[in-house]
Amino acid sequence: MPTFIAEIKDAKGNSTKTKIDAHSPEQARSMLMNRNPGASIGNISKTGFSFDLDALAENMTSITVKDKAVLSRQFSVMVNAGVAMVRCLGILTEQCDNPKMKKALKAISADVQEGISLSEAMRKHPACFDQLYVSMVEAGEVGGVLDQVLDRLAMLLENMQRLANQVKSAMSYPVAVGSLAVIVFFAMTIFLIPIFAGIFDDLGTELPLLTQTMVMLSGWFTSIIFWVIAIPSVFGVVFAYKQYYKTPAGRLQIDAFMLKAPILGDLNTKNAVARFARIFGTLTRSGVPILNCLDIVRDIAGNEVIANAVEATKGEIQQGGMISIALEKEGVFPPLAVQMISIGEETGELDAMLLKVADFYEDEVEQAVKALTSVIEPLMMVGVAGIVGVILLSMYLPMFAVFDQMG
Repeated sequence: MPTFIAEIKDAKGNSTKTKIDAHSPEQARSMLMNRNPGASIGNISKTGFSFDLDALAENMTSITVKDKAVLSRQFSVMVNAGVAMVRCLGILTEQCDNPKMKKALKAISADVQEGISLSEAMRKHPACFDQLYVSMVEAGEVGGVLDQVLDRLAMLLENMQRLANQVKSAMSYPVAVGSLAVIVFFAMTIFLIPIFAGIFDDLGTELPLLTQTMVMLSGWFTSIIFWVIAIPSVFGVVFAYKQYYKTPAGRLQIDAFMLKAPILGDLNTKNAVARFARIFGTLTRSGVPILNCLDIVRDIAGNEVIANAVEATKGEIQQGGMISIALEKEGVFPPLAVQMISIGEETGELDAMLLKVADFYEDEVEQAVKALTSVIEPLMMVGVAGIVGVILLSMYLPMFAVFDQMG
């Protein structure tokens, strides 16, 4: 907690300086006024050096989807039980373990006590409560169904977290095994091959092409020139990719590739459709206006191609068009999803149909992850075995040639 120096003047005009620990100058002033009734609090300044553990912990933490889901679930239960809003926020603040969320809840509680609505108070903390969260809370306040909306928010966030975890699980195994293969390759090339290379020199025999290639790679990997060039090149490529992705054209091109990429493209498309339908359906069911729903879905789509399709859909609706027809024109969403949305519009149950689309494609994602994992696992193992086998073969081929000459 930072330390402040404050100037205090008593009723006789005598001035003194004192130190006080507080989270902010405003809090320090309030604490000093309570301790010194009738005194005048002058300038408050921060000391030259202070180590604020609370601020450090706050900066090092982030708000996860799970944090917001747990908060929404607990909040919903208390509101449904008739607990007063300020007391709900106080209880949530006390049991919150995330420093950043805890600070936001304290500020929100103070704003609500001053008469500000919950959604407006949350809007001041975008790092904790995004546009999706605030809009749904606002719709719940207007409709008088805040407990139901918070429950839907919890379910939405839990589904989003589960879907994200499924996709991550599909990628974690290939990444882990691929990293292991690279480590094994470099370790054997750098440490094992030089030992055999010395033996080959003593034998004086002509080396096979595969062995010559591996010896050459070993010499290259062990040279300082390789590391001076290779490491900066890797960082350079990563940096260039990130900078290109920040540009509108680069983001659009990369996101389009991710939806059409071999093997993973179908999984990414289903994941994007499930995310779109789940968020759109939940927002619509909670009473958020359609155009506002589309704005929110566009901003958190996670894919520029999907975001552009949603923006085009919004334009069609403003001109009196239908969502399904607009989505079909964009050619991004699968025909099944478009047809189910069309049925929802025709029957007046768009929210229910969107949630059914979400359920269907979330199940598709789960099945695709299982299928992808079952295919990738043996391929990765064969790949690792192949790398090790090639290196060992390159080492033993010269020995076989020597044995043939001896025979």
